Amino acid sequence: MKQFLDQLSEVTGAAFEKAGFDAALGKVGVSNRPDLCEYQCNGAMAGAKKYGKKPIDIANAVAEELKASDTFSSVEAVMPGFLNLNVSEKYLAEFVRAQMAAERFGVDAPENPRTIVIDYGGPNIAKPLHVGHLRPAIIGESIKRIARYAGHKVIGDVHLGDWGMPMGLIITEIKERKPELPYFDENFDGEYPKEPPFTLAELEEIYPTASSKSKEKNEAGELTEQAKDYHARALENTRLMQEGLRGYRALLKQIVDISIPDLKENYRKLNVDFDLWMGESDVNDLIPAMVEDMKAKGHAVISEGALVVDIREEGDKKELPPCIILKSDGSANYQTTDIATILWRERELSPDHIIYITDKRQELHFTQVFRAARKCGIAKESTGLEFIGNGTINGADGHPFKTRDGGVPRLQYLIRDIEDRMYNRIRENEQAKGETPLPEEEAKETARMTALAALKYGDLSNQASKDYIFDVERFTASEGDTGPYLLYTMARISSILRKAKEAGIAPAAELPLPGNAAQKALYMDMTAFVRMIAEACSERAPHKVCAFLYQMANDMNSFYHETRILAEEDKQKQAGYLALIAAVHAMMSECIGLLGFEAPEKM
Repeated sequence: MKQFLDQLSEVTGAAFEKAGFDAALGKVGVSNRPDLCEYQCNGAMAGAKKYGKKPIDIANAVAEELKASDTFSSVEAVMPGFLNLNVSEKYLAEFVRAQMAAERFGVDAPENPRTIVIDYGGPNIAKPLHVGHLRPAIIGESIKRIARYAGHKVIGDVHLGDWGMPMGLIITEIKERKPELPYFDENFDGEYPKEPPFTLAELEEIYPTASSKSKEKNEAGELTEQAKDYHARALENTRLMQEGLRGYRALLKQIVDISIPDLKENYRKLNVDFDLWMGESDVNDLIPAMVEDMKAKGHAVISEGALVVDIREEGDKKELPPCIILKSDGSANYQTTDIATILWRERELSPDHIIYITDKRQELHFTQVFRAARKCGIAKESTGLEFIGNGTINGADGHPFKTRDGGVPRLQYLIRDIEDRMYNRIRENEQAKGETPLPEEEAKETARMTALAALKYGDLSNQASKDYIFDVERFTASEGDTGPYLLYTMARISSILRKAKEAGIAPAAELPLPGNAAQKALYMDMTAFVRMIAEACSERAPHKVCAFLYQMANDMNSFYHETRILAEEDKQKQAGYLALIAAVHAMMSECIGLLGFEAPEKM
């Protein structure tokens, strides 16, 4: 379905052509002065020099042609040459009726749908998800949903960190605690135990302990001899694991197997899911041949003991360090596995585009990886490689968000705290209004849905690249630009429709002509849906969905406060009102789904 502004532009362009001017001048946009008009065309200004005429004369000529059209209810040429346009109620209603009858509210499938891989998880196994994992998870999930809605094939990959130094540290600490385990016996040739030698809770304690031991410093601020020794052993154990030492590989599998179910459960609470649960280790077997090919083609060379690829290009404004493929001890690193992952994706998925979503401080890493992958012929020239660097979540002091004791908040605790807050608010509101309390399970489910909306909308309403302040009070507020405000608006609509149904009142089969400014505003909101989806998809911009929703919620509440719906005596009008708010609810439901949350029936 053609975008509404494109349709208006076609009508206006035809009027320019009839008046003797270029139809391309008829481009229409939303007015930046809504107090004067709804839409605006500035083509006469651009055509003045080309045709040697005053802009106002061109505008007047076009206005005369447009007055015969039933598209606009009013057309006015104003100095120095603007066309102020108000769309007719009939034209507006016909567009929205067609839109509501169309699949996906008029969003057409693309002529050439693309295969897009989105890498947006990136947690390390053996470590709990924390607040730093929030942004890539929910931004990536929303971008995935939007691109799928726009008609593309999208594959989400969590890309687990299960191969680098953290694994070496964990193995070192386990060996220090339980040296008798068969994983550390070089002569053991039997079957390793099926049950891991640790619980998940123990595993989550092991890594920070190991990390601390490798970084311990003395009073002079230097690494202690014990720390140097521990770090060296961890490096060696990392190398042995990567080279395939049988016991270490078996132990790695135990670590992965016990970590993934917990990660899946935590992502489920965020309503985030992945098509692929691959880790860095899954591409290990590709690395030797990939490295040999890089060397054979002269792309990878030895520099200061390491194997590197020079990624410098003509025109670079700053010096870029080479991409390290193998460290001086021969072990692979994150850059190696990321390049090997591109190789696997090219071979197995044939993507048109690969998008990476992680902290914006990783920009240099991905510049190195992308350039090396291109230079070595691993990424096809036709495959898009895109890095979306998300900003940080900050506390009220403007620094990265931390707990009161200075630690990084665990994600599951953060979610639980917001759910508890929303649950208490539900019970307090019921008591204040004297309402019948929701059943316990329904109240908890409503709190869960509202908390998720607060958390996700609070993040996604910001541009991905920008830092933002994590303000729980503001995010959970029922008024203002928040997730709960959207859900309260939708619950209000659900309540009206439910009461109408109980009274035997059905919505009209067809949307009526808008009868007042509040109604018309909602129709105009809905016409912007197709354009919004196109922009949100092409610009990877979930915040555009948020802005659309907030505008619609505001206009819905204005309509509600200005209109008697259930008390309306004119049954035809009443049925029309019900059809309108049902359409609004349907479109809002689609939008919050794209953001990754849903609305309860009651609040």
